[in-house]
This record gives sequence, C-alpha cells and structure tokens, in this order.
Amino acid sequence: MIRIAVCDDQEMTCQKIRDMILHGEEDRYEVDLFLSGKALLDRKGKYEILFLDIDMPGMNGIETAKEIRREDKKVKIIYITNYAGFAGYAFGVHAFGYLLKPVREEEIKRQLNEALEYMEKEAHRSWMELFTTKGKIRIPVDEIYYFEYASRKLLVHTAEGTYYQKEKISECLERMRPYGFAMPHKSFVVNLDQVKSIRGYDIWMMDGNWIPLSQKKSRGFREELNLFLAGRM
Repeated sequence: MIRIAVCDDQEMTCQKIRDMILHGEEDRYEVDLFLSGKALLDRKGKYEILFLDIDMPGMNGIETAKEIRREDKKVKIIYITNYAGFAGYAFGVHAFGYLLKPVREEEIKRQLNEALEYMEKEAHRSWMELFTTKGKIRIPVDEIYYFEYASRKLLVHTAEGTYYQKEKISECLERMRPYGFAMPHKSFVVNLDQVKSIRGYDIWMMDGNWIPLSQKKSRGFREELNLFLAGRM
C-alpha cells in the first residue's frame, strides 16, 4: 500500500482530505493524520506522499518540510494552502505540487495520479554507486551533470551538490559511457542528457555551468551528442 500523511491544524480538514483520498480506493492507500508539524516530525517511519498545510501555528508547513527534507529526499510534498503566493517558497523544499483551499476531490486525485506516475518512473531509473571521500553513495544517473578531473581528484557535479572520488578520468568515461556520457575535453565527462546547448567551443549544461569543448574532440563529441538526441526522439 502507498503510505500517505496529511498534516493540517484543522482536524476536520484532515479528515475531509483523507476521505477524498480513500474514496473508491481504500485498498490502495494507507493514510495517517497529523494536526501539527511537530507531530508529523515525531512520526515513526516514512511516507511516500505528504499533503501539508502551509499556515499552521508553531511550526508552519515550510519549516516542517525543511526538517523532513534533511532525512527524506524522496517523499512527494503536496502543499495545501489558502494563499496562491506561497509557490516560490515551495520550490525551496522541492515541493511536488500545491492545491488551494477549499480542495476538491478531483484535484486530490489528479495530484495523486501525477505523484504515482512519477514514482513509477523513479523506480525504473538507472542508479550509480559512487565511492566518494564521504563514503559510498547511491545516486540516480540522471542527477549527475558531469565529472571534472582537477587537482588529482575527480569532482562529481550532481543535483545534490559536488562530491569527490579517486578515479582516473579515462576509467570514469568507460564506466559511464553506457549511460549516455561522453568526453568533450580531457578533464571532463558529461551527461549528454544534461547538455543544454553548444555555443562555439562552450558547452552549456542544465545546471547553468559551462564546460570547454576542445577542438580536438569537437567533431566526435558533437556526433555522439547528435546520435544520443536522435535516439531520444
């Protein structure tokens, strides 16, 4: 069953949302209710989807989500609020979506279906184990932007930040090539799916950074990128 939490300081609102979630799908979801951010943080176990009110006394929904994100990067947070202007704050905690009160059942069902579709895609993602200076980590391949060799260390630039590991850039290329990575420069191995554009001999990545494209490798890299993009169409 899919574990879902609903957190709102109004008990009636919590119960109403739970009823809408379970309507016709009682065997699919398990729903727990919380009346405060603190109560949610004191919970045991993790949830896959969280419906979270913004405006709560004490610890509000944004503060609660920040605490949750320290331990749980995967839970899909769907904010419920009376105000439309909070969306900018929601991006800071990687909110999956938001709903305005009064919430309707069709909106709840739509957000649930979108979250479940996303979770299914996540389950089929390719993952990579990295042996970093902080220990072994496991990360989705599509969250790796590029590898950079500098000062005798291999820097791994990812959506979560930059890690360091001991590995030769040539070994990195051979290991990552099957996942759609290529070498545009002797010091870089990039995720072709994260390439935004090429301007002259500058490769612009989705994270906003740019990587040099050496003249020697330019033709081969461009061909690899074109073949990769053709395979995605």
